[in-house]
Amino acid sequence: MTNSVAKPLIYQFDSAMFIKMMGDMPLVSLDSEDLLDAVSFLRNEMAFSFLLDITAVDNLDMSHPAPTRFELLYLFRHDEFEKTLALKVAVDDPEVGVESIVALYDVADWLEREVWDQYGVVFQGHPMLKRILNHNEFVGHPLRKDYEITKGQYCTQTQDMMDELQPLMDAKGLDQERDELMILNLGPSHPASHGTIRTLVALDGETIKAGASEIGYLHRGFEKSCENHNYNQIIPYTDRLNYCSALMNNIAFAKTVEDMMGITLPDRGIFIRVILSELSRVIDHLVCLAAGLLDMGAQTNYWYLFNPRNDAYDFLSKLTGARLTNSYMRIGGMTHDLYDGWRGDLYDILHKVDVGIAQTLKMIEHNRIYQDRIQDVSPVTAEQAKAYGFTGPNLRASGVPYDLRFTSPYYYYDHFDFDMVVGSVGDTHDRMMVRFEEMLQSMRVIRQAAVAIPGGEYNVSDHGIIMPPKAAVYNTIEGAMNQFKLVYEGVKVPKGEHYGAFEAANGELGFYIVSDGSGTPYKVKVRAPSFVHMAAYPKIIEEYQVADAIMTLGSLNIIAGEMDR
Repeated sequence: MTNSVAKPLIYQFDSAMFIKMMGDMPLVSLDSEDLLDAVSFLRNEMAFSFLLDITAVDNLDMSHPAPTRFELLYLFRHDEFEKTLALKVAVDDPEVGVESIVALYDVADWLEREVWDQYGVVFQGHPMLKRILNHNEFVGHPLRKDYEITKGQYCTQTQDMMDELQPLMDAKGLDQERDELMILNLGPSHPASHGTIRTLVALDGETIKAGASEIGYLHRGFEKSCENHNYNQIIPYTDRLNYCSALMNNIAFAKTVEDMMGITLPDRGIFIRVILSELSRVIDHLVCLAAGLLDMGAQTNYWYLFNPRNDAYDFLSKLTGARLTNSYMRIGGMTHDLYDGWRGDLYDILHKVDVGIAQTLKMIEHNRIYQDRIQDVSPVTAEQAKAYGFTGPNLRASGVPYDLRFTSPYYYYDHFDFDMVVGSVGDTHDRMMVRFEEMLQSMRVIRQAAVAIPGGEYNVSDHGIIMPPKAAVYNTIEGAMNQFKLVYEGVKVPKGEHYGAFEAANGELGFYIVSDGSGTPYKVKVRAPSFVHMAAYPKIIEEYQVADAIMTLGSLNIIAGEMDR
């Protein structure tokens, strides 16, 4: 199946609203009192049924005047996923805030909590407005511009999560003593929690009747750090988001900045990024599936999948100098070209992955134990998946054909011959099997790109963006000056704001960047797939057993570094 390019679309809005463009996305500005009506209209009348993200901007240090200190940004996608839209809302008083839209979008629950936690903007009517990334003893709101980055705060007490679990039990008419329910912690310190994730559940025997999750154990202030480093210095931080496919984070961030600057890489640079992106997708899925199979006791399959992953890391180490967190990309290209003999090494890895997948599928595809453990467990319908904000394999497993490589193709993806993999039931089985097939499709792309990759330059030629060659630095005053300015000032990005989306291994990885024209971003917000997927987890494990919940978590492939940032 060959991709087709989405056609440009024009939207109609109330003439009283102020409309401008944020890249290719219409941006509608409105007053806070109009928010709920506007969002209801977008969802019910214009079919913008998919809420991508909510974030805030603190205009305290902005050089140009802003209507209010705080503004909220809402990002939406149309039901058919080809149109996008942004709403910007001026917040007169953060303590009064705006109305919650949780009643319209389930995914807004955690998104609004995050904004309140980080910026202190209240959402009136939110069912549980409390900390989510910062710990329960934290004082203040760290993404406000007047919060000092060096101000550390320690957590000394465990959070009592019954304030979240009890309302869920009450809504179901459950009573702990009367119904003889056991309250149990799943995680955070357990291998099956796939990172430091805690879920408090109410059990009737082995069956989960209600659950609430706590995250933030790996929150390290990524977005605050971005405001204090230049664009190239941020790239090593992106490695630590989804560390199972670190290069994809590098590429997604660099591409967003490059789009803001209006620059396009030479074709060789683009093909290198495609090859490394798809190899990263394969590695990520190998980790997910190997760990998921190990969770159910299938250790042999674990090694069938993990061994070729190790070979892939050998390739990345030889190319970039690091196995896990590579930091290979730069704004405008990458640190260096592919090495001599790379193609043979790559083909060897693809062969080993093919063998590992074939051996694994031979053992599980018609294995009754495997099928019974995961079929019809934690199914998510297409409508539920969109309401939860699912993207990537988890969304496609529910039968929704959305993949940015197809709907909004970039990097010549519309010229590669590969298929979008779509499930039907959206259960744990589909989420795992979709990933098996996606690895095969990614390897199709890699093989095509490895054959068609052109010669020539791999970086842009502007040395105001990319580092000059060492010979020029050592032997010319221009080269020395270019390097000095790039190291100390960073790449200068034009003033403005932009949302860049990338089809990463776990779904839509988005970066919303606000530039003040300097070499350091004014704001960076990560649209992290794992964050919204985790928000749905306590809901979809209800009425299933503890062992089922472990498999469900593995099939969602939550990466705590990406989720917590």
